[in-house]
Amino acid sequence: MKKTESYRNRIELLQGTLDMMILQALQWGPIHGYGIARSIRLKSSDVLQIETGSLYPALHRLERQKWVKSEWKLTETNQRAKFYRITAKGKEQLSSDFERWQQMVRAIGAVMEPEGQQP
Repeated sequence: MKKTESYRNRIELLQGTLDMMILQALQWGPIHGYGIARSIRLKSSDVLQIETGSLYPALHRLERQKWVKSEWKLTETNQRAKFYRITAKGKEQLSSDFERWQQMVRAIGAVMEPEGQQP
C-alpha cells in the first residue's frame, strides 16, 4: 500500500477520543507508552494506530490534568521506561467521557439511518 493510500485510509479521531482510549487502556493496570499504543492498536484490530507524536503529548496533558500519574520502572526486557497509571480523577473523567461518547454514537447513528427507517 502506498503512503498516500495509507493516509487516506487513516481514521481521524474525534476530539477527546484519544484521551478516552488512553484512560481505558490504563484501566487494566500501569503500562508504558508503547504498551498503550499497542493495546489500542490490537483492540481495534489494527485500525487505530496511535503515533508517538500524538500519544506522548496526550499523556503529558492527562498528567497535567491529574488523570494519570507516571513513574520510571524497568520493563520486562530490563529497559527503563515511564509507566502510566490512571488516577481516581481519571476514572471519573473516563466515565463521563464514555457517556458522552455513547450519546455521540447514538446521535450519529440516527442521522445516518436511511429515510423511513428511524425507530
